[in-house]
Amino acid sequence: MYNGVRQLELMFPALDRQSFREFEVIVADDGSGPEIADLVASRRDSSRYGLVHLWQPDAGFRKNAMLNRAIVAAGSDYMVFIDGDCLPHRHFLADHWTHREKKGVLCGRRVNLGPEMSDRITPGMVRDGRFERISAALLYDGLRGRSANIEDAIRTPNRFIRKILHPGRPGILGCNFSVHRWMLERINGFDEEYTAPGLGEDSDVAFRLGLAGASLRPLRNLAVLFHLHHPRTEVGEENRLRYDRVVASGKMVCRNGIRKLEGTVHAS
Repeated sequence: MYNGVRQLELMFPALDRQSFREFEVIVADDGSGPEIADLVASRRDSSRYGLVHLWQPDAGFRKNAMLNRAIVAAGSDYMVFIDGDCLPHRHFLADHWTHREKKGVLCGRRVNLGPEMSDRITPGMVRDGRFERISAALLYDGLRGRSANIEDAIRTPNRFIRKILHPGRPGILGCNFSVHRWMLERINGFDEEYTAPGLGEDSDVAFRLGLAGASLRPLRNLAVLFHLHHPRTEVGEENRLRYDRVVASGKMVCRNGIRKLEGTVHAS
């Protein structure tokens, strides 16, 4: 995350109310100011889960480097990735944990809240669960074209219904997926050669995990997630070129990942 104080103030009560309780939280901070560190420190003693803050100096977009540090620092063998501007449903972590598979990568989706709906949310609304209800206001916001993917706010444990609703192949969203740590270690984690948003933290990882024998499994209409509004981020051309080279190489292990390697996938 980067300088998202309000987002983190909303995230913590969403984590506090998780029905699955055996987890730790690692805040992977890509160069924020001291406000994030202060907020995490203020929460650490009262938190019922382990809370770790990792930080690196601000030197441009280096999200993948922070994600790799989080993998190394994690105390768990199973990892759920969520962006700092997203709010998880009460059963979000339970759904990821319950449906995990040995070689599975669980792929959730997100509800994209419009600017007005995002601004309305308060910590109190998160604590009592109001933020995760499909309200008339949210439906109206969707009809106006401001909020999107509202159908992904519907949570149903029935796999048959989910398959009927979404018969296509799943794909990784960087803000909502989970995987065993050993599978990430096998591909050397996230490729730090991506120095702009998009592709590097999801499409690239999905491609290389596939080469490692992973199966992408859908969690759509489970592991519900609400994404707070921000201006749309465009994928840079340098990332597209980088991803095309990775695909053409056919190699599952990146050179610049958890371990720094030589002669695996050449830098762009």
